[in-house]
Amino acid sequence: MQDHNAQAIMAEISVAREQIVNELRKIIVGQENAVEQILITLFAGGHVLLIGVPGLGKTLLVKSIARIFSLDFKRIQFTPDLMPADVFGTEVADEDPATGRRTFRFIRGPIFANILLADEINRTPPKTQAALLEAMEERHVTISGTTHALDLPFFVLATQNPIELEGTYALPEAQLDRFLLNVELDYLPPADEARMVTATTAPTVASLEPVMAGPRVLEWQRWVREVPAPNNVVDYAVRLVGSTRPRNTDAPALVKDKVKWGAGSRATQALILAGKARALLHGRYNVACEDVRALAIPVLGHRVIPNFHADAEGISATDIVNRLLESVPA
Repeated sequence: MQDHNAQAIMAEISVAREQIVNELRKIIVGQENAVEQILITLFAGGHVLLIGVPGLGKTLLVKSIARIFSLDFKRIQFTPDLMPADVFGTEVADEDPATGRRTFRFIRGPIFANILLADEINRTPPKTQAALLEAMEERHVTISGTTHALDLPFFVLATQNPIELEGTYALPEAQLDRFLLNVELDYLPPADEARMVTATTAPTVASLEPVMAGPRVLEWQRWVREVPAPNNVVDYAVRLVGSTRPRNTDAPALVKDKVKWGAGSRATQALILAGKARALLHGRYNVACEDVRALAIPVLGHRVIPNFHADAEGISATDIVNRLLESVPA
């Protein structure tokens, strides 16, 4: 981003952010933190792991974002019998009636979309999970030796139901690390729930107007990466992530006692990249320590693995990250 263009670009981002929020408020009541974190991930070019019990509006939220950005949306309901071909697509044989010659034609699967809702990803076997996560990383799929590029922007929101364990396949830690943010949807406060019920049971439902299209989203993703990150902010992110690793000699006693595995270097990258997107959305052209702190839980919550001592005492990864935010100076 050239300096002489920075002011104009920041003005455009400010106006667009206001339009995006206003459109979403027509449909989505509350959940401001979750909405902001999903937008941050979209503009950072990452993917989201969305956690929430049924009935909190996860699908409605994702569909609404797809409409606002004029992006192609598809949903896959993951089940134990789902195979990679059901996600990617398959080749079918066509026979010419005149010559009898056969040719193969590729039928694209639902993964060829801009926004993909992978609903209850922990209900499908590891083979299908791994295939999807590989496509998320590589942005292409290979079928019968032929590589097919995915549509850009490509944004996956994978949901997990946290209350059911039977018939599920937990994502391994290495695969969880592929998600930029872990976004949690919680129950609405009573006042917001009352507003939501009134709006959704009214005779008419509000319609959403598109704010920007796919090419503009890609441009925003490029702008995010051009936001400068001061050395002191990068140093803070490195120290914060390093403090989650129990093998570090200077790790806090809490981490050495309660953490099985700490976050890797991808977590530090995620803090800075997501911080750049948050800074732009908040009208700033530089990352600050406040961005790192604000994103520490969604970035580290699924990357810090508590040990059995923590589990026995009811100490979660979120509790550990919150304590590190208090003890690691910015």
